[in-house]
Amino acid sequence: MSSTLTRPPGTGAAHETVAPRRRTRILALSEARWAAAALVLFLVALPLYLTGGPAWSWGPLFAGVYVTGGWEPGWAGLQALKDRTLDVDLLMVVAALGAAAIGQVLDGALLIVIFATSGALEAIATARTADSVRGLLDLAPTTATRLRDDGGEESVPTEELRAGDTILVRPGERIGADGRVLDGAGDVDQATITGEPLPVAKEAGDEVFAGTLNGTGALRVKVERDPSDSVIARIVAMVEEASETKAPTQLFIEKVEQRYSLGMVAATVALFALPLLFGAALQPTLLRAMTFMIVASPCAVVLATMPPLLSAIANAGRHGVLVKSAVVMERLGQVDAVALDKTGTLTEGTPRVTDIRPLAGSGLSEDELLRLAAAVEHPSEHPLARAVVDAARTRDLDVPLVEGFTSAPGTGVSALVAGRAVAVGSPTRLLGAGTHRALAVATGLEEEGRTAVLVTADGSPVGVLGIADRLREEAAAATSALGRLTGSAPVLVTGDNPRAATRLADEVGITDVRAGLLPQDKVAAVKALAQAGRKVLVVGDGVNDAPALAAAHTGVAMGRAGSDLALETADAVVVRDELATVPTVIALSRQARRLVVQNLVIAAVFITGLVVWDLTGHLPLPLGVAGHEGSTVIVGLNGLRLLADGAWSRARAQLHQ
Repeated sequence: MSSTLTRPPGTGAAHETVAPRRRTRILALSEARWAAAALVLFLVALPLYLTGGPAWSWGPLFAGVYVTGGWEPGWAGLQALKDRTLDVDLLMVVAALGAAAIGQVLDGALLIVIFATSGALEAIATARTADSVRGLLDLAPTTATRLRDDGGEESVPTEELRAGDTILVRPGERIGADGRVLDGAGDVDQATITGEPLPVAKEAGDEVFAGTLNGTGALRVKVERDPSDSVIARIVAMVEEASETKAPTQLFIEKVEQRYSLGMVAATVALFALPLLFGAALQPTLLRAMTFMIVASPCAVVLATMPPLLSAIANAGRHGVLVKSAVVMERLGQVDAVALDKTGTLTEGTPRVTDIRPLAGSGLSEDELLRLAAAVEHPSEHPLARAVVDAARTRDLDVPLVEGFTSAPGTGVSALVAGRAVAVGSPTRLLGAGTHRALAVATGLEEEGRTAVLVTADGSPVGVLGIADRLREEAAAATSALGRLTGSAPVLVTGDNPRAATRLADEVGITDVRAGLLPQDKVAAVKALAQAGRKVLVVGDGVNDAPALAAAHTGVAMGRAGSDLALETADAVVVRDELATVPTVIALSRQARRLVVQNLVIAAVFITGLVVWDLTGHLPLPLGVAGHEGSTVIVGLNGLRLLADGAWSRARAQLHQ
């Protein structure tokens, strides 16, 4: 993995990678264009050929299919031969040419189209994921305000910042580097790093991260890490590193391809050369060898695998789950452990007022307390303020206008409401340390996993509001279903505080809670499960989940509020944000895998039977083609059964068995 990708945009090393990146994207588009051209030419030539048109009408079109769809895999295969490697793509090109040589132009063209299309889709998916990973670095600002020793300010590119520098972060600006607050106070939205749904109050001594957003209050921050070593940069590095750990599976597939390719080539050559050595005639010997190459070609094997998986993908897509490839659909059925993020996954990711507690002696009802708080919070842009105002609107409360609105970062807001001085904010900041009854109420709410907000009127506490991220309605049922499918209870991995995480875990029945995790900690948790022999499914939604999604056996992102990186890194995306679809798609994947096994048996029986017939007797070429294409049709139709809505219903029903 290149270290240049761990540097923010604008560094020299990053600029050096621009040209290769562009070439990667152009190559992907080129492969897509060639595959599309081959498909179009094939579709134009097919009716002319089937209706008995003259050869001059369909011949050049089929020749165009061979050229447009076959030249890239053919050239790549020839290049691989320099390393003494023979891949299936080259073998398919040779088989296609062999089919054409004995008059089976249609079979050869179909092989070309299938392999060209699959190669193009793989290249496009790879390029999109790489672009998304690099786009994460855009979260960090390109410039920062650095404070000079003489007290002056200068705007510098963030890549020039070094450990020990001091930067000024104004309200609404993104923090330019990882560091620690020297002075000032503000509420920082660091959901991209920790996944916490609410901004975190920062003051002197607190750690802050590059790319997080300072909401209110100016901060002076001492840089503790160079930009190339920031948490954001390390997330990019971990995503790429984790993606590369999937290479052993690909290496295994390549070994299988090598053995099959070498065996088929050796058998074809032997079938052609040996009879000639014993005086056999050239034309029938060549015909038998070409017939062998056709009937032994793995078209039926390819279609034995793809139709069930692609049908399952299409069915899942109709029900709001985007599965990015057939490989992913197959992997989903293999998972035996699940790690769930909290915010935006088990919860909705939006703070809401859950508790309204007027204090005894205040003389206020719940609606009156909420009305006062909403009036003061209405001018504020803080997420907690929006939650209070939304709660008042839900109750159809009349929110009055205020005068003299002020905001104190890290403390709260205040204003005059109908002549009363009302303040809303942090209980400890508004009251200080002590044993006040309001603090006891606030502490009780916080122990239950809520964020407590104190309301005072004319300097006296009148009530406390509890705010929390709301649990998804289907969270408990989905968690239980995942446990039954995998045979083990899911694990909760979250950057949120342990108190809130434990409370939510109790509600959904999770006992293994790992809270306060940074992205690298989530990756470590996933790797620990993998090292124990588990195939881990990670479900998350944020940038901070991306490394874990990439490190997992399979990653699923919640789509509505998910970050671009999480959506690109994940193997599947829950587009409609319905957590209950995750266990259903796992069950559907297992149906698809069973059909794949059935189809492989059917394909193996046909191929073996035809090959044995050709080797031990005289297999007429038309019968060989009919048997070969017939097996392809049978396994294709068998796999298409998963297109029906009944397949999704059966998968859902399995969850309750």
